[in-house]
Amino acid sequence: MGLLLTLVIGGVIGWLASIVMRTNAQQGIFLDIVVGIAGALLGGLLFGGSGLIDAPLNLTALLTAFVGAIILLAVINLVRRGTVR
Repeated sequence: MGLLLTLVIGGVIGWLASIVMRTNAQQGIFLDIVVGIAGALLGGLLFGGSGLIDAPLNLTALLTAFVGAIILLAVINLVRRGTVR
């Protein structure tokens, strides 16, 4: 998958995860992209796939990246505030 497509999809996944975790007002597009791509890596590690980075673009890869981004935001909220929203 091309770099530009990875950034766009990572941004959308990170944005959706930040809406679900109610952290959307705290971060901008750059952090949405970082959370989406890092969430894809985390989801790939946790669920045995490669997430969004090396996988073909399918629903499983997108869901894995989304769940990984949510888990990443939950851990960040836990470290920052001591609670998960």
